[in-house]
Amino acid sequence: MASAVNASVSLPSSTSSSLTTRTSTVYSERVSFSKNIFYSRNVYVGKKMVQIRAQVTTETPAKVQKVSKKDDEGVIVNKFKPKEPYIGKCLLNSKITADDAPGETWHMVFTTEGEVPYREGQSIGIIPDGIDKNGKPHKLRLYSIASSALGDFGNSQTVSLCVKRLVYTNDKGEIVKGVCSNFLCDVKPGADVKITGPVGKEMLMPKDPNATVIMLATGTGIAPFRSFLWKMFFEKHENYKFNGLAWLFLGVPTTSSLLYKEEFAKMKEKAPENFRVDYAVSREQTNDKGEKMYIQTRMAQYAEELWELLKKDNTYVYMCGLKGMEKGIDDIMVSLAAKDGIDWLEYRRQLKKAEQWNVEVY
Repeated sequence: MASAVNASVSLPSSTSSSLTTRTSTVYSERVSFSKNIFYSRNVYVGKKMVQIRAQVTTETPAKVQKVSKKDDEGVIVNKFKPKEPYIGKCLLNSKITADDAPGETWHMVFTTEGEVPYREGQSIGIIPDGIDKNGKPHKLRLYSIASSALGDFGNSQTVSLCVKRLVYTNDKGEIVKGVCSNFLCDVKPGADVKITGPVGKEMLMPKDPNATVIMLATGTGIAPFRSFLWKMFFEKHENYKFNGLAWLFLGVPTTSSLLYKEEFAKMKEKAPENFRVDYAVSREQTNDKGEKMYIQTRMAQYAEELWELLKKDNTYVYMCGLKGMEKGIDDIMVSLAAKDGIDWLEYRRQLKKAEQWNVEVY
């Protein structure tokens, strides 16, 4: 609560020159003010007594509108809801992991006819066909969008997803298949798909085309970063040209699980000064200590450089993937920040408040 102070000073009638040639600052050790309270005190300036009367009122400070650092102008959310989803058609569905990979990941493209106006970093919901064990329609599942706003065909008429087929064995030894992931991985071109959304503003790209954008992904967490990178390096826009540094860290279990590797190689070829990519293949690579190469292990090799980048106000970190990855990154940064006398967890909180630390994990 801000205080507005109106003070009037009553001076003696004497025209002594001491009042015009000498100044004095008066401090009150403790003054309690409340709304519309008059405060009065006699003080001496030189040998003359001066009475100070102050009326203190409290008023609500004007709200300062926060200006977002992200490209959030005109972003639309929840245009299509579960009761009235958009019906798109599958145009393409192809497996993008090798046959010997531990699990299948598929890339799929659906029509939108421009009716689902999403932005890079947003998600859509998918409602799988069929009913659950209670005879009710299946609930939607959210997936990060893997295409830029222009879509894979560059005409703003499609949306793409990157989905891993979920299959596991439960405590009873039964094989369980994820309803929505298996529906999507099995969907055939020409089939209808119920789409909701778009949703989300957390993962939107920064406005600054000269920013450093550090992207940390595990597995299908690569989806939003593929959308970022297509806009940065594969497309031409009248009002946007990326001139900064995009640095991608991608963690997967095996080389056969690497996603969109050929695309990233082309980006590196097109913009070697603006794009860096580092892979962490946990079952095949180790560091100098013989430790498995997880994403935080790979980042530790660049720890000093990353910390210097994180001290700049135009560096943005985006994290998407398995929930445990954030702790591993914290472990790297705590000691580095401490060398500069900085509490990393508090500094990370400030980065998040400034929209420079963006996390979407599951």
